Amino acid sequence: MPKILIVDDEADIRKLLTDYFEINGYSVMTAKGSREALQKVEQQPDLVLLDINMPEQNGLQLCGKIRDFVSCPILFLTARIEDADKIAGFRAGGDDYILKPFSIRELGARVEAHLRRELRIQNKSSVRFNEDLVIDYTARELYFQNKRIPLAKKEFDIIELLSIHPGMVFEKEQMYETIWGFDKQGDSSVIAEHIRRIRSKLKECNCANRIETVWGVGYKWTSL
Repeated sequence: MPKILIVDDEADIRKLLTDYFEINGYSVMTAKGSREALQKVEQQPDLVLLDINMPEQNGLQLCGKIRDFVSCPILFLTARIEDADKIAGFRAGGDDYILKPFSIRELGARVEAHLRRELRIQNKSSVRFNEDLVIDYTARELYFQNKRIPLAKKEFDIIELLSIHPGMVFEKEQMYETIWGFDKQGDSSVIAEHIRRIRSKLKECNCANRIETVWGVGYKWTSL
């Protein structure tokens, strides 16, 4: 039974979300402020729904503190959001934004998607490709012939996304939205630069390139 922590100062929102998720088989904890949230997060929830606009302490500040306790997905709930706030939120450790007013079914689907992704990662804590290339999803490390290839956070995020879905083609805009969390109007050219760096690091270790360019579309992970 997945465990969700809902942090929102509005009692009606807490009740609405609690009723919905409990009906759908979740274990739900709630908190109306930062102090209570930090106490509840010690129980290691599988996902946190966090309101941004709270009187005691805003959700962006609280997110950074929660990250000291858990690595689970954190989804922000907010009435509106500017790009600068998005950047601050992702830097604080948030994973997604849900705009109010929201569709309860869409919210449920987003929560399910994040939990499925976490489960896939846990079930694939270490995957070996052709006996030489190893991806450790739990430690977030890449090895070739037992030698670790140093990767930046976003570089590993790209490898993780592509390798979990081998053969599936991802558009650059889609990858940018998934990894950076921005909408599709963001500058997806950074994806090409990060992939160039990944390929360079693989080449330095004499490891064959595993990220194939699908011209005019995007990229996919290939097993050689």
